[in-house]
Amino acid sequence: MCVDPNGLEWMMAYMHHQPPPDKLGFGYMLEGGWDASNTDPYATPPTNKHDWIRTGPHIMIFGPAVKDMPGYPADAKPDTEVPYVMWHSTSYEHLMIPVED
Repeated sequence: MCVDPNGLEWMMAYMHHQPPPDKLGFGYMLEGGWDASNTDPYATPPTNKHDWIRTGPHIMIFGPAVKDMPGYPADAKPDTEVPYVMWHSTSYEHLMIPVED
């Protein structure tokens, strides 16, 4: 994962269970990743490997600006091939935007 300085502040806040900064941040994960939940930032890993959310290469937009971008889905089991909101309605809500492999 690579993030800009504001994205790093956001990630540090998330990792330390602190309020995220009131700044716009960017990041990307060109290898993609696996997430335990699209609704709970601190969900424990699922016991069934098929319950993980697989995300391909993507960029991320962090910060309060995401709340001002309505219209993106925020489903518990998102279609990770289109832009979607991760951890909707939490302090760590952010936009996930897939990119080509």
